[in-house]
Amino acid sequence: MNQLRRQHVADQCVCCGSLNLTSTPAILMPFVAHRTFGWAPVMIDESWGLKTVQKGMAYTVCRSLMCSDCGLLFSDIRFSDDELTRLYQDYRGLAYTDLREHYEPSYTLRNNALMQQLNYDGMVERFLKPLLHMPPKILDWGGDTGKNTPFRDQCKKLDIYDISEAPVIDGANAVSREQAKGNQYDLFVCSNVLEHVPYPSDTLLDITQIMQKESILYIEVPLEDIIREHGSNALQYKKHWHEHVNFFSPIALQSLLKNCGLITIAQNNHTQITAGLKTSYLMQVACRLTDKLIPLN
Repeated sequence: MNQLRRQHVADQCVCCGSLNLTSTPAILMPFVAHRTFGWAPVMIDESWGLKTVQKGMAYTVCRSLMCSDCGLLFSDIRFSDDELTRLYQDYRGLAYTDLREHYEPSYTLRNNALMQQLNYDGMVERFLKPLLHMPPKILDWGGDTGKNTPFRDQCKKLDIYDISEAPVIDGANAVSREQAKGNQYDLFVCSNVLEHVPYPSDTLLDITQIMQKESILYIEVPLEDIIREHGSNALQYKKHWHEHVNFFSPIALQSLLKNCGLITIAQNNHTQITAGLKTSYLMQVACRLTDKLIPLN
């Protein structure tokens, strides 16, 4: 793997480090550009007095990149920590929802559905239970309130780390990164997080620093329709970017895990779910530290 540079505008794969990329022009969706950077779209008209710029609506331009080695499809814009915080602070709260509704009419209806407890947690628990000693101590990394954490009603302990700082459910504890590092956990959950973050390996390496030799890490990421339907040809169809800045292929996800010292012990690459008023697909992986792998009794 090439040395991964943490850049604001990426020029290498953020999963495998490859420089073997192809690109196409795209835009950052107005809601994300406005909330993250304060950049609203503008109409360029005669009053601007620009002689060599065509008139019309101006949006934030970026590029779609695709790795020819692992198949990751991603935006070249990589948010800084401060920008990520601005985007996700009070996630789906009033200010977030009002601004998004302004740019995306009817979003509030979908948001109300997304705010409800997801209906596939039982499926996740069935996937994980054969791999665990029950009841587990759990750290949900990026777990929002904890309302969708697997085994939340069957665990010894439930800690939540999330930059949104949303109030957690009864029985759970909100923890900082430093507080989490001082604890031991049987199950780490990183569900629907890696598609949002600029450098997924940084998130996973933060988690692996806390993991013990017997710990299980559960990862869940969307299998985006554009990847599922178009595969290696997905780049030509990706013309806009929203909150999901990484679209994983199964190969890209496995490459990321390998580079972070993790080995897969169970996986589903094509799980169908219904959430937020729509049917979608996801990939599920359970993994352990490669150099500390032990058999489960």
